[in-house]
Amino acid sequence: MSARLPLLTFHALDSRVSVISCAPDVFGYGLARLHARGYRTVPLAQAVACLHQGEPFPDRAFVLTFDDGFQTTYTRAFPLLQRYGMSATVFVTTGEAALRPSAARFPAFEGRPMLSPFEMREMQRSGIEFGAHTVTHPDLTRLPAARIRTEMAASKERLEDVLGTPVTSFAYPFGRSDARSRDAAREYFECACSDTLGLLSARSNPYALERVDAYYLRTTRLFALMTTRLFPAYVVARNVPRRLRRAYREWSRR
Repeated sequence: MSARLPLLTFHALDSRVSVISCAPDVFGYGLARLHARGYRTVPLAQAVACLHQGEPFPDRAFVLTFDDGFQTTYTRAFPLLQRYGMSATVFVTTGEAALRPSAARFPAFEGRPMLSPFEMREMQRSGIEFGAHTVTHPDLTRLPAARIRTEMAASKERLEDVLGTPVTSFAYPFGRSDARSRDAAREYFECACSDTLGLLSARSNPYALERVDAYYLRTTRLFALMTTRLFPAYVVARNVPRRLRRAYREWSRR
C-alpha cells in the first residue's frame, strides 16, 4: 500500500502549441510505460473513499482525469484506455445551448469540438465516469454565490440527463476555488478537483484534491518519471515556482 497517489489531469490530446494540449504520442507512450510496469488506474471515487476511511492507497496505482470534455478524449484517449484496461473520469463543460436529441454534440469550447452524448454513453458502458465542470467554464472565485451554485447545479443536471446516472464529482474551472465554491461543491458533489500541484495523501481535502497536470508530463522523459522514485520530489520541485507566482498574483490583486 502507498501513502501517496498521483491524480493526473489531461485536457486536449493534440499537437497544438497550448498549455492544455498533450501530444498524442506522449500520452500513448506514458500509458504504455505505466501498463508495462504494472501500474493500474483506480476510480476517483475509490481514491476519495480511501481518504474518508483513512486507508492507504493501492501500490502502483494512479487516478486519470480529463477536463473540459474535448472530443479527443473519445477519439484518442478512449482506445488506449480500452487497450490497457484503464479507467478515467471526464469532467465536461456542458455549454449553455440546449442539446438536441441523440446526434447532438456539446458546444465547441476553446476552438475544439466536444464530446457527443452518444460518445459519452459508449465510454460510460466501458467504465469511464463523468463529472461536472460547470456550464460556461468561469473562474468561480470571481462570481457571486448564487451564480456559483447555478453553474454547478445546471451542469450536473445536464450531464445526468445525458448519462441517466448520478454525477457525483466536480472539477473547478482553471482549478480555482475559494471557500464559497468549495462549500457549494459540498452541496452537490462527493468530491472536487483543484489545480493544486501535488499528490493525494491522508491530508488531502476531498473538495480541493491535488492533481498533476499534463503540462508537467509533456515529454516522454518527464512522463517516464512517474515510474521512478524521483516523481514525488519532481512534483515538489515544480510546485515551488508555481506557488511563488500565485502568491505574487494574489498580492497584486490587493
